Amino acid sequence: MTSSKVAPTKTDFREVDNLLAKLSVDCHDFGTPIPALSDAQRHKLAMLGPLFREWNAQINVISRKDIDAFFTRHVLHSLSMARVFRPEAGARILDVGTGGGFPGLPLAILFPQTHFTLCDSIGKKIKVVNAVAQALELDNVEGTWARAETLTDLPPFDFVVSRAVTKMAPFLSWVRPLMAEDHRHGLSNGVLYLKGGDLKSELAPVKDPVLEWSLSDVLQDPWFETKKLLHVAL
Repeated sequence: MTSSKVAPTKTDFREVDNLLAKLSVDCHDFGTPIPALSDAQRHKLAMLGPLFREWNAQINVISRKDIDAFFTRHVLHSLSMARVFRPEAGARILDVGTGGGFPGLPLAILFPQTHFTLCDSIGKKIKVVNAVAQALELDNVEGTWARAETLTDLPPFDFVVSRAVTKMAPFLSWVRPLMAEDHRHGLSNGVLYLKGGDLKSELAPVKDPVLEWSLSDVLQDPWFETKKLLHVAL
């Protein structure tokens, strides 16, 4: 278990303020600025730093090279989704292959009235997800040790979010049966997917409507140069 004494450093808060500034710029080609955060939300984002540093020393849920760029490569990357959608209160979102909790945990901090189910097939990662959610008092987060395609007994989801779990066509076959039919969030129900590289051949077999945004249009960091956000309407 994590220590109850972990606290964000000045550097953690500075990293959060920097990423919030990046996500708040106007850019016609990539959604709109993210909603303003309360002090409590800002503090919870900053708390992700010490919580994951402590957990990663016990269970390697984030690569060693990424932990030094944690806020850029995990928190900022995750929150980039919020440029393009605003889930209504009561929405249900499934994070597939969440790993240590991304993009689900940062999005759950940003959208406290939305319910997030974070699933992964590796139990130790869900252990971390649930511990971090408890430490941050995120009552809207539920970690589930399961493969996405086994979740058909749960109420349907408005959106599925993920970061490069597999190629898009098989991923859509897993999650299509899990989607709600009632579209009420501005953006059509479906998949929001973060992935890098040339996606033309991967998306060729996908017949559903696809929108694509380049993260580098807003996030001025070399790491985002080839990173994309996709929305597939289901």
